[in-house]
Amino acid sequence: MAQDIPSADLVLTGTVITVDEARPRVEAVAIGAGRILAVGSAADMPVGPTTRVVELGERCVLPGFVEAHGHAVAEALLFGKGSVVDIRAASMDSAEAVLAAIRAGVANGRELMYGWDPLSFPDLPLAGQDFLDRLAPDRPLVVVHHSGHLAWYNRESGRRHGIDRHTPDPPGGRYGRDAHGEPDGAAYGIEAITEITSPTGPPVGRRDALPPGLADTLARMSAVGLTMAGEMACLPPWRDALLDPARRPAPSTRLRLYEPASAVLRSTGRPDAGDDLIRQNGIKVWVDGSPWAGTIAVSFPYLDTELTHRLGRGKRPHASTNYTWDQLAEVVEAYFPHGWQLACHAHGDLAIDMILDVYESVLSRYPRPDHRLRIEHVGAMRPDQFRRAAALGVTASVFMDHVYFWGEVLTDELFGPKYGARWAAAGSAVAAGMRISLHNDPPSTPENPLHNITVATTRRSRRGRVLAPEERLTVTQAIRAQTLDAAYQLRADDITGSISPGKYADLVVLSADPYTVAPSEITDLDVLATFLAGEQTHGDPL
Repeated sequence: MAQDIPSADLVLTGTVITVDEARPRVEAVAIGAGRILAVGSAADMPVGPTTRVVELGERCVLPGFVEAHGHAVAEALLFGKGSVVDIRAASMDSAEAVLAAIRAGVANGRELMYGWDPLSFPDLPLAGQDFLDRLAPDRPLVVVHHSGHLAWYNRESGRRHGIDRHTPDPPGGRYGRDAHGEPDGAAYGIEAITEITSPTGPPVGRRDALPPGLADTLARMSAVGLTMAGEMACLPPWRDALLDPARRPAPSTRLRLYEPASAVLRSTGRPDAGDDLIRQNGIKVWVDGSPWAGTIAVSFPYLDTELTHRLGRGKRPHASTNYTWDQLAEVVEAYFPHGWQLACHAHGDLAIDMILDVYESVLSRYPRPDHRLRIEHVGAMRPDQFRRAAALGVTASVFMDHVYFWGEVLTDELFGPKYGARWAAAGSAVAAGMRISLHNDPPSTPENPLHNITVATTRRSRRGRVLAPEERLTVTQAIRAQTLDAAYQLRADDITGSISPGKYADLVVLSADPYTVAPSEITDLDVLATFLAGEQTHGDPL
């Protein structure tokens, strides 16, 4: 034992995958005072009289997983106390069940339904104002699309919110209108949805307190091996509560906070406020919308299918973004020179061109080493765009579950195999030299890092189709994207993301070594234990 290393509190021996290029695989890891003390052979561990030594056997230790793009507070608001009716495909088994849940919710006085998914249930009626009026003729009713980028409201909701032909569109969002300029009951973008839901309640209403279910949400994240997550739409009241140690929930997951760009283009917070557990990182901007709502900015045409006609698109390119170039540049320039990290949602290739242009412009005038500017989801991002982003030092967070849950929809219903099969092209991103993360964007799809690794390494959909196998990641690349490189994107790779001396002991114990099973079976491994700073937050005691 080295003389300058104190005795460990805990030593785990067996298979340790460090995600540290200097020593990628070791026999043991020593933990003390919440930190990694040593990695290496079991004989070299700093064992003292009070050290507890655990032999792992077939079990395997990895760095704790990182969800770089999530919405923990919104999840807790949505599903913590039953104030919102959950109609997601993960909770329903048919269109009839969705409609029955909405009717029951209306009968029980609920005004907000979340998770409308006509892609999973094609026999759902066309959502719209007349349809919602029939379900709730005398009380407000809002139904939010599962993507969170589109909602529909009935006439009573519009009346109570004062939405009429004279109501201006909020920055970064818009209200749907008919040929005469009258509101048609659709709300596009986070700001418009916020306006139509805020007095009604969650998911995106302005709240002045954290939901009581947040601790349970963080504990559930710990149960799938997550030790850090990005909170990607953190409203200022939530931010203030989370940064206050007296008001935040019991720690089980580190959080990095990104607040939406405000209409006044400034924040009442400051970059890097907080501590290693919860810290404010940056600003979130939505450049375009969702492929499932037909609101992304793409240069290529949609297919001519029943689904695209239901989305109001048909066979034509759709170039709509939430901002003009000048508007987006104004938003980025309002924050970036003051030290903020920007995270910009962009699915379509035209939206990605726009944000890369803006990033390049602002970096040329306000150069900042190690800025780690982000692009979120990157569904239709091309290889040349990945190369350009890598040259600018921009990072990408890839939404892999689009391939799994909606692979056939992308290729058969929306964009065809040329564009749809290459969706979420993680292989091209890594080949371009980018450091990427994988995410689930909960509550759109549940947090499941092991599932992400399987999808990234197989590119296999839920129905068994393999999409663009050339875009597969290796197991090593996928694990990095769910650990160290995700922590890098959250500006936390100096304290977590790999099992390296000096970093926090944020660890996950799996039932087996992921390199010893087929990539398709990684998703079936069990998370036996999760540690945050050396304290076990999930699983039976080791």
